[in-house]
Amino acid sequence: MPALVEEEVRERTAPGFYLRSGPSGFVLHVNASAQSLALVRELAAEVLVAAGAEGAAVDVVQLVVSELVGNAVRACGARAPLVVGVEVRPATVSVKVHDPDPDRLPRLATPAEGDDTAESGRGLLLVENLALAWGTRMLPDGIGKTVWANVALRSRTATAPGEGC
Repeated sequence: MPALVEEEVRERTAPGFYLRSGPSGFVLHVNASAQSLALVRELAAEVLVAAGAEGAAVDVVQLVVSELVGNAVRACGARAPLVVGVEVRPATVSVKVHDPDPDRLPRLATPAEGDDTAESGRGLLLVENLALAWGTRMLPDGIGKTVWANVALRSRTATAPGEGC
């Protein structure tokens, strides 16, 4: 991400925001809010497009980012300090979300059978199905956890020209 773009991003943010970008991604320190989630999704898309990612892969990474940040907010509350990292690798995209709560670990849950109107309980199921792998790392000093996911750079759901319907 060019320094000029990084400076423009800083101007659109609230206190507590710190962006460090590199040639293959970024690390963002931010307080959790709807505004910061929108910005993280936007930054992830910019990094992926710059790396030549396809539209479907961008959408998948943005959804994974949203789910992991959303889980961190549910664990720690609005305005919690988060560290979000997105790194594009040759075949995958690494997404990491660190929050300060070491006790509330993410776990796969299934909404009540037949309850198609449940508003929660599907996020990690989506991550499980969209990511190549995901997990949690506890920090050794007890200051929270990092939830990570690796997503295919070329979406597994996208079809090549001439394939599919």
